[in-house]
Amino acid sequence: MPSQLGQVIRFGFVGGVNTCTFYAFYWPLLHLAHLPYFVAYTIAFLLSMVGSFFLNTYFTYRTKPTWKKFLLFPLTNVTNFVVQSAGLFALVHWVGMNKTIAPLVAAVVAIPFTYVLSRKILVSGHQEASEPEAVAPKIPVK
Repeated sequence: MPSQLGQVIRFGFVGGVNTCTFYAFYWPLLHLAHLPYFVAYTIAFLLSMVGSFFLNTYFTYRTKPTWKKFLLFPLTNVTNFVVQSAGLFALVHWVGMNKTIAPLVAAVVAIPFTYVLSRKILVSGHQEASEPEAVAPKIPVK
């Protein structure tokens, strides 16, 4: 269990870095390029997702990136995108939240969903050799 706690902590750190990266794209697209907020959000989301893949692969889950994982990773982010998008829409249109701040709040809501799905894709159903659970002997099934 300590290794999974480490993953959760690293995931939170990577999420913070990814949120900053996202916002570094979102703000200028919204305010300097004058794109509609949802277009700016979508572009920033896609760009920051690439960085998120590599940070989560190397740092969070300590596994090697593969083309298969890279191609599957966006599928894990579809849920993240849906949760954040619905949250963004609800916060801006129903709650009346400022469209500059709303994506940050929506991102926090999506964290648990993203962790579970990204772990499933990037760990691929097995623990890495550096994790304590991976050294346990396998018991043959008859």
